[in-house]
Amino acid sequence: MFVNYLTLMLINLVAGLALMAHFIYYGLHAAPENRKPWVPGFAAVGLIALVTGLHMIFNWPLPSSFNIAYGEMSAFFGVIFLAAALALAAGWSLLTVAIYAAFAGLAAIVLGIRIIWLGLSQQPILAGIGFILAGTSGPLLLAAQLWSAERRLRQVAAIVLLVAALIFALTGYLAYWGHMAQFLQWAPGTP
Repeated sequence: MFVNYLTLMLINLVAGLALMAHFIYYGLHAAPENRKPWVPGFAAVGLIALVTGLHMIFNWPLPSSFNIAYGEMSAFFGVIFLAAALALAAGWSLLTVAIYAAFAGLAAIVLGIRIIWLGLSQQPILAGIGFILAGTSGPLLLAAQLWSAERRLRQVAAIVLLVAALIFALTGYLAYWGHMAQFLQWAPGTP
């Protein structure tokens, strides 16, 4: 039996997607001095995502290629959120963060398609759609950044993020439920 922290990563992802949806709809078009309330939330999400993502990349605690999908995407997600927090705190433009997010998002789309194609996870279609929607938010974030005055574009981006958040929330909370029973008898090894 392997022990992992995928549940933490999933619920952190849910929080990040929901925060980003809220920011895109309400904060993206706001003046730089009015964007600072999102800094702590973005920093918290970014820190957890980057630390767990890097640990997963270097240690491979999951079986199979899940370490690539979840670890690398979490590291990208963490960097995006930490960079966004820094930019918002300093009053900088989010354009370069949005460009980076667009490329990371394209990688998530590729992974989502591949998860469905290979039948990875217990629910490959749901997991794949979650990756695809979360990935689509990267290019949508760039478009929303470029045309932040377009309310409908911000609405579409926020809806895509919220649907992805719902998919990962379902997956993450069900995983917490299952992990509590699976690891009930687990004990650390003795030297």
